[in-house]
Amino acid sequence: MSQNENNDTTVPTPLSPEPAPPAAAPESTPVTAAPVPLPSDAELKELRDKAAKADENWDKFLRATADLENYRKRAIREREEYVRAATERVVAALLPVLDNFERALEAFEQHKGDTTALLDGIKQIQVQFRRTLEESGLQEVIAHAGHAFDPNLHEAVGQIESDDHPEGAVARQLQRGYKLANRLLRPARVVVSKGKAAGGK
Repeated sequence: MSQNENNDTTVPTPLSPEPAPPAAAPESTPVTAAPVPLPSDAELKELRDKAAKADENWDKFLRATADLENYRKRAIREREEYVRAATERVVAALLPVLDNFERALEAFEQHKGDTTALLDGIKQIQVQFRRTLEESGLQEVIAHAGHAFDPNLHEAVGQIESDDHPEGAVARQLQRGYKLANRLLRPARVVVSKGKAAGGK
């Protein structure tokens, strides 16, 4: 026997362990739903009453919304009608003034050179025009020279030194101011006095 044959020893291969059988799934326990109790007659009546009340409130809401929208439209119409009527009254009151202006111009064309008559006619028209506006609630803002300056009624467009008027008083009125129903339409434009000039007595 050769030396190779003595050394040829076969080592047995260990066997792989057999896989364990799968564990049996636990048996599922059937879930039984709890029975839902039916509402009683009293509960059903209460639900019906609540549903009826909800319908009633919804109907009231819709009616209130419609009434509010109708009121809003009516208020807009009434305001527009009021403005239109007020405008018509003012314009109708001013038409005679316009007529007199036209008559004055016609008279001036017929009697050219007679500026005195034209001036008298224009003054009469001015008086008529002012009276018509005053009847509509127009009031002139007081801003005569020497009157105290009021920033709520007057607009100062400049300052001048004045020996005749104290500092802060109106020295000169440049444009008349007006109020309508005690509401300022236009402030009077004035020049305000700074007082006496430096070195003045």
